[in-house]
Amino acid sequence: MQKDLLTKILYQESDIQKRCQELGTQITKDYANKNPILICTLKGGFMFFAELLKNIQCDLSIEFIKATSYIGVQSSGNVTLKNFVNFDIQDKDILIVEDIVDTGLTAQKLVQHFQRHQAKSIEIVTLLSKPSRREVNINPKYIGFEIEDCFVIGYGLDYNEKYRNLPCVGIMNLKYLDK
Repeated sequence: MQKDLLTKILYQESDIQKRCQELGTQITKDYANKNPILICTLKGGFMFFAELLKNIQCDLSIEFIKATSYIGVQSSGNVTLKNFVNFDIQDKDILIVEDIVDTGLTAQKLVQHFQRHQAKSIEIVTLLSKPSRREVNINPKYIGFEIEDCFVIGYGLDYNEKYRNLPCVGIMNLKYLDK
């Protein structure tokens, strides 16, 4: 990996772990005795999801769904969902776990799907939120960190399927974009 791949590290693994402890504590309080279903949005959400789960101390279920909307560094504006959950969510408390809420289009599509299936409640948990890029009225209830408009990689976030394994979140040096 290139030494200057990241122009800046925004959050070290220890920062993310600490924030997951805080979020986990709050979710535990909010969902005590509710048995929520946490749904991980793949692929990017998997590392945050795993860290968050370790810090939630209430009964829960987990599921996974795959969502894609990025081509390179830009949101395509077209959200594709795969592996829709095939279980009963009617009257269930749903927590959608995302790596990043940028335009909000992916989160909106997921919320609409779960509303159609009569979930009792639907909230969004995200590692990163970029409110300056929001195109729709989506406001995550649980936010790890709010960031400015920059392209970030690491801790599950990728650029063309690369760099998900970085143990931090950082701003990608744009000179490494595929030409």
